[in-house]
Amino acid sequence: MGVLSRLLRGLVRGADRMSPFTSKRGSRTHNKGRGARPCGLNLSSRKFIAIRAMIPEFVVPPLDGFKLRPYVSYRAPKGTEPPLTAQSLFSEVVAPQIKEDFEKGCFNKDQLEKYGFEPTQEGKLFKLYPKNYVR
Repeated sequence: MGVLSRLLRGLVRGADRMSPFTSKRGSRTHNKGRGARPCGLNLSSRKFIAIRAMIPEFVVPPLDGFKLRPYVSYRAPKGTEPPLTAQSLFSEVVAPQIKEDFEKGCFNKDQLEKYGFEPTQEGKLFKLYPKNYVR
């Protein structure tokens, strides 16, 4: 065999190994699953022990007399509320508190932590001010 044919064969075999391993590539008994967490432990003796604390428990309120259905049609009209932005959140939550304190005369610009302002963004995953502040 020539060098090119061996190189081509290696590329094809490598590409085959790099393709995703799905249940179609495994044996008949292989079931990869969809990422569900196991609810127990597999022992070395090939036994499975179910642990009650690992089994998810869904708490559902009583739905007697509930008129809405669990399905929402794609033909349903779009919502009428505009998307939530930082400006609208500030004007709805923080601005009324600042205005109220200003009218009472107890507003102090050195105590902005009371309204949720953080003077330093050190250690934060997303630094909001002033570099990434939405304008």
